[in-house]
Amino acid sequence: MDVAIEVAGLVKRYKEVTALDGVDLQVPRGTVLGLLGPNGAGKTTIVRILTTLLQPDEGSATIDGVDVLANPREVRRRLGLSGQYAAVDEYLTGFENLDMIGRLYHLGRKHSRERARELLAQFSLTEAGDRPTRTYSGGMRRRLDLAGALVAAPPILFLDEPTTGLDPRSRTEMWGVIQRLVADGTTLLLTTQYLEEADVLADDIVVIDHGRAIARGTADQLKAQVGGERLELTVSDPAQLDDVVRVVSPLGVAPAVTEAHRRSVTMPVTGGVKVLRQALDQLETEGLEVDDAGVRRPTLDDVFLTLTGSTTGDDAAGAGQ
Repeated sequence: MDVAIEVAGLVKRYKEVTALDGVDLQVPRGTVLGLLGPNGAGKTTIVRILTTLLQPDEGSATIDGVDVLANPREVRRRLGLSGQYAAVDEYLTGFENLDMIGRLYHLGRKHSRERARELLAQFSLTEAGDRPTRTYSGGMRRRLDLAGALVAAPPILFLDEPTTGLDPRSRTEMWGVIQRLVADGTTLLLTTQYLEEADVLADDIVVIDHGRAIARGTADQLKAQVGGERLELTVSDPAQLDDVVRVVSPLGVAPAVTEAHRRSVTMPVTGGVKVLRQALDQLETEGLEVDDAGVRRPTLDDVFLTLTGSTTGDDAAGAGQ
């Protein structure tokens, strides 16, 4: 396997707090690894170490075969980084921001200007390219920031919560940009709190909690760990919840859970649509009405709640993210 990013036994401590506790990662070239975890789980600490901004206390890491600790300058030549907040100069235009980054990479005046215009076009910012970035929307700033990370055409890209704070439309646009980069061969390590984002973008996912990798696999593999399908019913009359549970319980593989305030019944099942049809037939026979019914597969939200006991937005006790 051609590995672009490799991490072994990574440990980072902040006084009494262990932010990373022996993390191992491998990212094959041309793929996307999604790091998922609550706030404070250690995601951003991993990114900071791999991008040479922070030194680990133990362990090793290589980027494109280059040791992060032994040769940080060479590592920086091979990667691009877009952090949680758009790092753009508000008083420069979009073009000037990208041109400046090209000069800092010593691309030369002509190449820097050409690359800036190329990236403005690639990220649908051509019309706004000569406007000060303080006039840009949040989504435009995020796209410009990502364009800045690509000025030197790095083969490996780190995106630390790239769509934080974006509205749904801007987030979807950013996903499209990221998918095109990966299709062109870029290797990507993505940290995110948006489970849907990891589901859409990541080839493999590692769940981080309290500085440890507690699960890994594809989205489907992680969902399979939670297991099973769920029959979900919303009853018309809350007073009928107990009767609905009585009727459908023989179809389940575990006890049903009711939520009176939502008028809902949820029950693990197997058999998919067949079980749904049986439940509806039996409820109709008993004269029990439902407003909504369906069979749902586990989501990454279910995975998260099962593995960590929290949602991605919950604060964890660890230092750093």
